[in-house]
Amino acid sequence: MAGKGSVKLLGFSASPYVNRVQIALNLKSIEYEYLKETFGTKSELLLKSNPVHKKMPVMIHDDKPICESLIIVQYIDEQWTSGPTILPTDAYDRAIARFWAAYVDDKMFPSLREYRMAAEEEKLSKLERVKEGFALLEEAFVKSSKGKAYFGGENIGYLDIAFGSLLGWVKAGEKMADLKFLEESNTPNLVKWVESFLSHEAVKGVIPETDVIVEVAKKLAAMAKSQT
Repeated sequence: MAGKGSVKLLGFSASPYVNRVQIALNLKSIEYEYLKETFGTKSELLLKSNPVHKKMPVMIHDDKPICESLIIVQYIDEQWTSGPTILPTDAYDRAIARFWAAYVDDKMFPSLREYRMAAEEEKLSKLERVKEGFALLEEAFVKSSKGKAYFGGENIGYLDIAFGSLLGWVKAGEKMADLKFLEESNTPNLVKWVESFLSHEAVKGVIPETDVIVEVAKKLAAMAKSQT
């Protein structure tokens, strides 16, 4: 196991953003203490460690808190250089990986949420937007993977972690809507990638079962409804 001080992770298992950090830590073989947050509440340690956004995940390395999932993943890659590289070594490839990771967070994942929350008459147009997003990621995979199993090539990298961490929620969305977002007919490479990613040793046991995420999604929807 990689050393370099004590590591604590504050999070909730159904959060894809927390899952990102778990996968990065596993990939680098870093031992860490997992401090589980309770759904719907925020611990004093979380509020003290992330006073700006008051959100998880927070990673505490030698009593120093680091916030925001993708920033934490980059920190892990820079701090623990002995394990597999997460970000591409080439500057251009690194920029492209960061671009698509931002796309996943800013466009693709919100479109899934919008589809889930949409009124019945808006469902079809929202679904088209979701599928367009996955089609763009299919193209990005072909370019980034260069014929290998992952966006990162031979091994999972930054974009694999950024996108792959959301697969539990993608599968939950498919189950709740009784349809497929990722299909052989329109995203054949991503369908294969999903299998490769979820069977990777660093990922196994991190992303919760689909039914667990479905229950969390239902609770979030009920909370959102009660606030309107």
